[in-house]
Amino acid sequence: MTKSDLVDELATELDAPKAQVRRMVDALVETVTSTLVRGEKVQVSGLGTFEVRKRAAREGRNPQTGAKITIGARNAVGFKAAKPLKEAVK
Repeated sequence: MTKSDLVDELATELDAPKAQVRRMVDALVETVTSTLVRGEKVQVSGLGTFEVRKRAAREGRNPQTGAKITIGARNAVGFKAAKPLKEAVK
């Protein structure tokens, strides 16, 4: 499902104009992003938890040459699905 598909589904479900729903979806994405940038978790009941996870530096290999390279530490976005979502997908 693309963002456009999501907007269409929500607009139909809520009987709301697509433009308004698109702004809501954009606001949701912006809010989640800015919250994660601040290092805070985002918990959505019934859906799951988004959080920033620290990835340690590690050694890797260049697939073309086989040479060892160091992959630096970084932050990554993690998502843990809530129990209702896990149960629904089974």
